[in-house]
Amino acid sequence: MRIDIWSDYACPFCYIGKRRLEHALSQFPDRDKVEVVFRSFQLDPNARTDETRDIHEILAAKYGMTRDKAKATNAQLAEQAQGVGLEFNFDTVQSTNTFDGHRLSHFAATKGKAPQMTERLLRAYFTDSLNLGDRKVLAELAAEVGLDQAEVTAVLESDAYRDQVNADIDAARLLNITGVPFFVFNNKYAVSGAQPGPVFTEVLDTVWAEEQNTPVLQVVGKPQSKAADADGCDDDSCSI
Repeated sequence: MRIDIWSDYACPFCYIGKRRLEHALSQFPDRDKVEVVFRSFQLDPNARTDETRDIHEILAAKYGMTRDKAKATNAQLAEQAQGVGLEFNFDTVQSTNTFDGHRLSHFAATKGKAPQMTERLLRAYFTDSLNLGDRKVLAELAAEVGLDQAEVTAVLESDAYRDQVNADIDAARLLNITGVPFFVFNNKYAVSGAQPGPVFTEVLDTVWAEEQNTPVLQVVGKPQSKAADADGCDDDSCSI
């Protein structure tokens, strides 16, 4: 089974959704036969790498709310993250452009380090308050997961993997993906947003049964999942 995940490092629900999928996979008997592939997506391609506003000011401006309201909203989101074992430090998050982070992830994939790099970049952004638009920071993070820092620096100073990032973004556009996280199972089933764990469990079981040619009982007349509405981000806004 293959799961393609479109996400952005500046998307809080992408980190939360990643944890929920991982929890579902940890309880999936055939998890060793599941390949997870992270795909690039940018919520704000025009974001600056030298942004001076804090995340509360940015949120307030986007939604036309007060800074205090934006801060309270982020506090609620931080509580939601705690529910899946994550620490979000919104007071010190450094908003930035994530394109180079996505290029780094594609390079890491060539070295078999995509999962580790993706996790480290998300934690760097939301927990450690590091600037993912700073190439020196990116190279240091890459070294932490076992990549050669000098090689990464050379990659980031070039245009390497730019085409691969843009190809992922183009693929998302063709699939009408406008928000992340977005999970695609075997190019057939899609899960949009940071859905609750039971949704992931349901689709994992369904896809696996189809792969094994095992009939799946379809329930008619009521939803197949009791999950609440999903949380996520699109290129204009995040669920708040």
